[in-house]
Amino acid sequence: MRFPPLAALSLVLLSAGSLAQSTQSAQTTTVEKKSDTEPKLPPMPADKTIAQTARIGGRVLSYKATIGHVVVRDDKGKEIGEVVYTAYTVPGAGPLRPVTFAFNGGPGASSVYLNMGAIGPKRMQFGAQGDAPSDTPIAVDNANSWLDFTDLVFIDPVGTGFSRSLVDADETKKQFYANDPDIHYLSKVVYDWLVKEGRLRSPKYVMGESYGGYRAPRVAYELQSQIGVGVSGLIMVSPYLDPASGDDATALSPLPWMVDLPSMAAANLERQGKLTPAAMAEVESYVRGDFARDLLRGRSDPEATNRVIARVTQLTGLDPALVRRLGGRVGAGVYLREVHRADGTIGSVYDSNVVAFDPFPWSPTQRSNDPILDALIAPTTSAMVNFVTREVGWKTDARYNALSYAVNQAWNRGKPEDTPVTDLRKAIAADPKMRVIIAHGWDDLSCPFFASRLIVDQMPAFGAAERVRLRVYPGGHMFYSRSDSAARFKEDARALYQ
Repeated sequence: MRFPPLAALSLVLLSAGSLAQSTQSAQTTTVEKKSDTEPKLPPMPADKTIAQTARIGGRVLSYKATIGHVVVRDDKGKEIGEVVYTAYTVPGAGPLRPVTFAFNGGPGASSVYLNMGAIGPKRMQFGAQGDAPSDTPIAVDNANSWLDFTDLVFIDPVGTGFSRSLVDADETKKQFYANDPDIHYLSKVVYDWLVKEGRLRSPKYVMGESYGGYRAPRVAYELQSQIGVGVSGLIMVSPYLDPASGDDATALSPLPWMVDLPSMAAANLERQGKLTPAAMAEVESYVRGDFARDLLRGRSDPEATNRVIARVTQLTGLDPALVRRLGGRVGAGVYLREVHRADGTIGSVYDSNVVAFDPFPWSPTQRSNDPILDALIAPTTSAMVNFVTREVGWKTDARYNALSYAVNQAWNRGKPEDTPVTDLRKAIAADPKMRVIIAHGWDDLSCPFFASRLIVDQMPAFGAAERVRLRVYPGGHMFYSRSDSAARFKEDARALYQ
């Protein structure tokens, strides 16, 4: 998950962040007593494993669920952090059974969403219309879990889940809350788990959602080129691949408007019951061609502007007067407020057809949090804490951070660049056996599918057809919340592993 780039969230971030920051500061002290004013953290509980079963793919599968942790050390060997993971393994399968390491995004998101929403053996319903914070947090068997063909390790980066820093706030930012350090220490965590569990011979896969999709190719290349661990495949779910193609693109670039428009059109088609791959192929062809050309003509060609306004109005379903005022350049924030304004609701950046009542409908800017974020935090947090502390019996008094706004605010994003795409190209070029799936939902405006379409189409063939496969499914950022999309995603992934 990637936090939405909406200015209207700033008030929510500030208020929620103050509480989360106080918790974080209580967790970012060194184990060695440095002063009388620094609190001392209790020791991390020992790893705990239980046996469970789930009905997956039409049969009952027995597996082991483990809550454990890996110590993070700096270059001098000092312990600076502890990363908690949830692992599901099938006993007796042998050392050559695949293992998949999964990361969510944010930055500041734990791995609970891929775990209990997408591919873990148990799932919670979230990300769809009608979900509410008060929903009963009971997880059920996940028929679309991937555990029937790969072991699963869900990793919570420092500051998320129960993972914690052992150094002060300034050192925490330096060691953990920045793009490059994040890749370095998480890659080491993957290696340490492989050594700890004796799984270096297993085929290894890396999966990342949203900002986790930024992580995945970089972690794979770090493992491959710096640590000495080959990766058989990558799965990127609604990935945030190229920051430079979005809001940070130059004023001359049509890319921000090109990237968002197909997802708006998909949502409009879905509302009409007309969303099909063929309809979307026509939309994509227009955006690559006449839309981009007419945008670049600008005000020097009034007829080009009129063509853009007419077609964007038709594709989005927005008020034509509004589209004209915007010159056909509709941003995600405006779209999410205006497309549902007649109903007094506001759409989610993760799936614009999932809505909630707008508590401030007459405000010129959005003053509420995202509808999907508001609905999913409570039940997923409660379900995960119940699983860890009651079912597995891994006892801790620490707070579980499913989404840490404090981590997101503290993150040093650096200069926008296409490092994930660069590392993806280098990793694939170096290993002719590596395969990749990039998966998206049609309706996602947080990480629109069309950005990945343009990126993949600019990549070399790497010697074989579809070594990098782009798949787009009905739904939004968490398209796997829809059972049909989750089932199709699983079958596409199974083909990658086989």
